[in-house]
Amino acid sequence: MGSLQIENVKKSFGPVDVLKGIDLDVKDGEFVVFVGPSGCGKSTLLRIIAGLEDATSGNLMIDGQRVNAVPPAKRGIAMVFQTYALYPHLTVRDNMGLGLKQAGAPAAEIDKRIAASSAMLSLEPYLKRRPAELSGGQRQRVAIGRALVREPKLFLFDEPLSNLDAALRVNTRLEIAQLHNRLKSTMIYVTHDQVEAMTLADRIVVLNAGRVEQVGAPMELYNRPANLFVAGFIGSPKMNFIDGARLGQTAKTVGVRPEHISVSQTAGDWKGTVVHAEHLGADTNVFLETEKAGLVTIRLFGEYKTGPGETLFATPDPARTYRFDAAGKAMA
Repeated sequence: MGSLQIENVKKSFGPVDVLKGIDLDVKDGEFVVFVGPSGCGKSTLLRIIAGLEDATSGNLMIDGQRVNAVPPAKRGIAMVFQTYALYPHLTVRDNMGLGLKQAGAPAAEIDKRIAASSAMLSLEPYLKRRPAELSGGQRQRVAIGRALVREPKLFLFDEPLSNLDAALRVNTRLEIAQLHNRLKSTMIYVTHDQVEAMTLADRIVVLNAGRVEQVGAPMELYNRPANLFVAGFIGSPKMNFIDGARLGQTAKTVGVRPEHISVSQTAGDWKGTVVHAEHLGADTNVFLETEKAGLVTIRLFGEYKTGPGETLFATPDPARTYRFDAAGKAMA
């Protein structure tokens, strides 16, 4: 079991309120991702769950038991850090088993758990190596394996892919997803990368300035953002925001995603001039300065031959257009 309940948790550092009342219910076996910009409070919240920080007020429950005063080692959690935090003088085997050894687990049990975890993470060839002899991706897998051998109620990941290059991030992201599918364990994952959030999460918690903006499944947030912040944070390239008055709308702001705008060389709703085009192979991102809507980003699938100075006409999909009121909240 690994359910988690967060009840009106607040955290202040002196006069600075970092968390301003967080409520969240994580079900057993869920993969929940905390996402938001730097300084939004996501890592602080994770550290409070881990017991590395004390909440200023509020309650934290794991499997229905209040754990506010319970030390980290007694909470049944295991944490994977951004920096790996491996002991350089120990082998992979010893790094993975150290926590169990310190807890007094029998040697046979330690060996059994290391064997199972290393097999799951394809680490068997590296058990006798030290961290300096491993790549960044291998080190991160060792850090995950160290958490895995503890058989925790909750796995906590604090931006574990930030130090990896692009290819390794994709591979390790897949490994973490496969690990969750096999274990069915509760995992809470912090990232500032909305692509990681969209591809890993059962549910995403979008945080901003110490508050929860919205909680939901990835495509729920993509298709039905609650406000301007969520609409702009989820999706890449980000949603275009246009002053409603420019389009004759009663809404304060009109939003349309780049992938929901079509283009033509002959006719359309918004006439414009290409400012820049990003040719990415699978996609082409066109930045179009329009007379009616201002500068908009358009995502076209596949290769689209265009360049600066060309005149194009853009047409937003009316069925995929969003409207927001003066307070930034989504309108029906």
